[in-house]
Amino acid sequence: MAKIAIIGGGAAGMMAAVAAAGGGHRVAVYEKNDRPGKKIYITGKGRCNLTSACEPEKLFDGVVKNPRFLYSAFHRFDNRATVRFFEEAGCAVKTERGERVFPVSDHASDVTAALLRQMKKRHVELYLNSPVSEILIKQGRVSGIRLLNGKAEEADAVIVSTGGLSYPSTGSTGDGYRMAEQAGHTVEETMPCLAPLKTVEAWCRDLQGLSLKNVGLTLGPERKKPLYQGFGEMLFTHCGVSGPLVLSASSYYVNRKEPVELGLDLKPALTLEQLNRRLCRDFDENRNRQFKNALGGLFPAKLIPVMVMLSGIDAQSPVNRITRTQRTAFAEKIKELRMTVNGAGDYNEAVITRGGVRVKEVNPSTMESRLVKGLYFAGEVLDLDALTGGYNLQIAWSTGYLAGTGAAGQSQGIAPGDARG
Repeated sequence: MAKIAIIGGGAAGMMAAVAAAGGGHRVAVYEKNDRPGKKIYITGKGRCNLTSACEPEKLFDGVVKNPRFLYSAFHRFDNRATVRFFEEAGCAVKTERGERVFPVSDHASDVTAALLRQMKKRHVELYLNSPVSEILIKQGRVSGIRLLNGKAEEADAVIVSTGGLSYPSTGSTGDGYRMAEQAGHTVEETMPCLAPLKTVEAWCRDLQGLSLKNVGLTLGPERKKPLYQGFGEMLFTHCGVSGPLVLSASSYYVNRKEPVELGLDLKPALTLEQLNRRLCRDFDENRNRQFKNALGGLFPAKLIPVMVMLSGIDAQSPVNRITRTQRTAFAEKIKELRMTVNGAGDYNEAVITRGGVRVKEVNPSTMESRLVKGLYFAGEVLDLDALTGGYNLQIAWSTGYLAGTGAAGQSQGIAPGDARG
């Protein structure tokens, strides 16, 4: 019976433990925090968007960096396998708008609890408050790990699933990158990803706390192919914009130094012509009211003063005095409310980390290092990142599963969806 040591008890590490222990080996997880899955608890605002309900082949559309590397991982353990696994592990799930899958309870803790139950069933050893300082290697093969307290632990295989650098309060401090480099691996430049965007315009700050649903977003220049286009929910913050739609857009901004234009379509369900007709009707019904008092059917109350200001129309002007030219220009503003992005949030605000262990140095069929035998990688420590919507956690589940089964001998481990033990 081989011993498999897993460094990091997050999403990828716990899934790897369950998969590896399914092969009957001795599996031990070494977690630096006082509890496992600390980052899981804060994902999805504490609800944990654990995967997407899209068709399995569509998972690749949500991956921004190195999607081809995930072909085997998604094939072996896709989003449907993830749903089956958690359902059978006692964590019922539901699908919400945007094909986002959450626990029925809306408690991220239920996701961690399901994983821990499966680890316990398979007799996985869990060592908390046990940071690892290095991976031990002899003659090109792993021989174990060394804990920060100096104690060495022998192991036939080691899985690195330490996460990245985002949300350092959860223990994501880049330990895996350092260990990978010590083992001879290349670590691609890291940077915060899926982060709020900072904007130049002062009026954005006036809207702090305002959440908008069902809006369209375009990131990039007006007359060229945009960097990103999407539809969904967003939020104005103290320094710019955030929310699921903006976080996904940020994936296409993170490595840019120059300012980039961001456009919001506040009425994406209407064409410009349809919106113009809508404004005609609204203005006709409110013909004797002041402009600022005639927009209640179009916008949330907090947004009205800003839209009035940006329209260039006198707030106290009677609606019946607004010209066709003014109305058309106002409709165009609603369809393309533009602002300037000049920065993004740091690791304390970023959901994930871009960059990590170079995937060309890892076997995509097993997650084993091509440089060191018996060394495996899983999750955010790899140079993989995706949009919001459960895709990043799916990467963790899929690569964790593959690393666990790979370390256990590839043909062993749990079958997709088999959480019953």
